[in-house]
Amino acid sequence: MPRCLIFEDEHLLVVNKPAGLNTHAPGPHAGEGLYDWLRNREPRWAPLAIMHRLDKETSGVMVFARTPLANRSLTDQFARRGVRKKYLLLTDRPVPQTELVVKSSLVRAGEKYLSRPIHAGGELAETRFHPLASGGKGEREEGGDQISEIRSQRSEGRSGLVAHAMEALPITGRTHQIRVHAAEAGFPILGDTLYGGTPAPRLCLHAAELTLKHPASGEDMTWAAPVDFAADARALLRAGLIDLALTNSYRLIHGASDGWPGWYVDRLGDWLLSQGAQPLSAPQRAELEWMAGTLAARGVCHKLLTRQVQRTSAAEAAPQLVLGEAPPPRFTIRENGVPFALSLADGYSAGLFLDQRDNRRRLLTGQIAAGFPLLPGSSGPQPATFRALNLFAYTCGLSVCAAKAGAITTSLDLSKRYLDWGRSNFELSGLDPAAHEFLSGDAFDWLRRLARRQRLFEVVLLDPPTFSQSKVSGVFRAEKDYGKLVQAALPVLAPGGVLFASTNAAGWPPEEFLGAVKAAIRAAGRRLVKEHYAPQPPDFPISRSEPAYLKTVWLRVE
Repeated sequence: MPRCLIFEDEHLLVVNKPAGLNTHAPGPHAGEGLYDWLRNREPRWAPLAIMHRLDKETSGVMVFARTPLANRSLTDQFARRGVRKKYLLLTDRPVPQTELVVKSSLVRAGEKYLSRPIHAGGELAETRFHPLASGGKGEREEGGDQISEIRSQRSEGRSGLVAHAMEALPITGRTHQIRVHAAEAGFPILGDTLYGGTPAPRLCLHAAELTLKHPASGEDMTWAAPVDFAADARALLRAGLIDLALTNSYRLIHGASDGWPGWYVDRLGDWLLSQGAQPLSAPQRAELEWMAGTLAARGVCHKLLTRQVQRTSAAEAAPQLVLGEAPPPRFTIRENGVPFALSLADGYSAGLFLDQRDNRRRLLTGQIAAGFPLLPGSSGPQPATFRALNLFAYTCGLSVCAAKAGAITTSLDLSKRYLDWGRSNFELSGLDPAAHEFLSGDAFDWLRRLARRQRLFEVVLLDPPTFSQSKVSGVFRAEKDYGKLVQAALPVLAPGGVLFASTNAAGWPPEEFLGAVKAAIRAAGRRLVKEHYAPQPPDFPISRSEPAYLKTVWLRVE
């Protein structure tokens, strides 16, 4: 279970939302919010209903309803203000020493809200503030032991910043209410630059406590979540949503979304891999040293990214050791409990695309999304009766997960070396490669052969490179040729089967990608009956400064 889970019973699900994650997806092709991520993860969470919201950069306690009874009860409790909420915030401005009550009407103005005097017809917004600590380094009260000093985690260094801790009790629940009222009262929240706060690594606002009556028993229940505003918010986001006991490979820094434009850092088991277009700067090296120490990494390598991949030798593309010990030629990591062999000596890639982790999990569990099992009539791991075709299989990560769920897999790739690597991944999971099929060659050529042999697969997986070239089919460009690939694959997709389509063509809008895939399905006379668009996982956060590049969709096709 994800670490963010606080409480679960038949009626309620209570979580500690990490900062940097929306409550729900802001758009159909945006990154998943916590609500979407939860209900698409477990079949029993499919009926989840949103009861209240937290801003993207606000962390803390949230409750979701699991049953109609809970939905009705919580809707009534929130409507009549029977739910008690307690927030903690930090500010570096002078604060009142006694309780302060702010009442106003909030009016939207662009992406902000403005506080206006209460007027006829206006909705009341009311917040009560209590000081928790005077701000002195030696003085601590409730909530002050972890939050009176903020340490910068960015390239500017880790300088101390003394801040005052406040408790906020929202009597009403308007959007941005606490943030607007704190700014209006003269103590904008630290990190809340939208409302005049001093810049900080994160918005220092946390929903610390939630009290309500249980919808079935009527018993008063309180849930609390501690906060450490000085902790690295990026690390807390990953730790809240990734089970680190089962997964030790994920993205640590995703470019501008994590405050480092053009720089990307992955954890690969005991090693860290840094990637960027330039040699490491002094602040980047310091950040790597800090992360390596925090994660007890054995070594750190840096890889220079280049647009001239085809003209770069494997040796030139290979990462260079910058800290600690060099990794062995092959080493093993784990993802969702599944071991995979990686290598940093092979140049272009380490052997596993981390941004496809959630899609591999979908195969592993047989759960694509809420109400969308991998096989019709099933809601869990699949029986050993379905067949999966993995085109552009690379080192067969998707194939391994499908096989562990019971599939008989066929993995196809141009490279025999990568297919051999894939066989070793099967063996790492205790799977017999001889029970599965590995085909080397051109995808279009093999699809024609398989169709002539009337081979059918319940699952067909398409994850082609953005650009490739083979002697048989010539040049493949995703934006130009993806529809042709889908049309070639449909003759081997069994009726009612699932087609997985993926591309990392960054400049291709998701609407156009989906349009090309669906047009190919229609042109083949097939009918689309189920669809789930899956964005990048949460450790690859999407932002205006770091737009989404990965586009994946699961489709059931009659």
